[in-house]
Amino acid sequence: MKPLHDRDIALVRAENPGPLTLTGTNSYLVGRNPAWAIDPGPALETHVAALVAEIERRGGLGGIAVTHEHLDHVEAIEELRARTGRPPVGAARGSVDTQLGEGSQFGPLRAVSTPGHSPDHLAFIYRDVGFTGDAVLGEGSVFITPYAGALAGYLDGLERLDRLELALLCPGHGPPVTDPHAKLREYREHRLERERLLLAALARGSRSVSDLLDEAWPEVPTPLRPAAERSLAAHLDKLADEQRLPPDLERPA
Repeated sequence: MKPLHDRDIALVRAENPGPLTLTGTNSYLVGRNPAWAIDPGPALETHVAALVAEIERRGGLGGIAVTHEHLDHVEAIEELRARTGRPPVGAARGSVDTQLGEGSQFGPLRAVSTPGHSPDHLAFIYRDVGFTGDAVLGEGSVFITPYAGALAGYLDGLERLDRLELALLCPGHGPPVTDPHAKLREYREHRLERERLLLAALARGSRSVSDLLDEAWPEVPTPLRPAAERSLAAHLDKLADEQRLPPDLERPA
């Protein structure tokens, strides 16, 4: 992957492929003497061993940055710390050494708040590269977790990233994105198109969760319907906040 090689960024992909993890969870290492890790990933021995080997080549580990708490991104933290001198961990919440938020600096990384997929989600900026976790993937789209303000916060986070001078996105799953601004605008438009489809379905009288999914998420395969239902809930929450929902609506559990 030449864009990563040119920037001296190491991608270590875990062997945990699946419908939500795509080809596996991406862990990244940046810098040298020491290196810094972003999302250690799952606690698979082969994955941790590959991370440790690259860390040793780079002169040790200065810290571990976490985009969000989902297990496929954080499970390996304690094992990696135990094998690399127990460096500090930085994240938006949890039992961490450094609590991070919008604009926080953690070693060579700067945090950008990108909620939506989870309330605690951060992206990290390293030079002209954005490490986006599950806010932006290398292919496909992400699901939005339904909580107060989730979708509006997600759209705001995409805009914050789009305003930065980025040349590359390194997502938590899938390949690197070499046209960041096109991808970020595509993601924003994707959400707005879902909203348009949803509003059209509501205008036609659709009220059940199943019908709304069929009309606004028609291409989603059966195994991903539960994830799509979570995004549907987040979209409905946004429309409710904007007082654009009919009263006789079935809401996802």
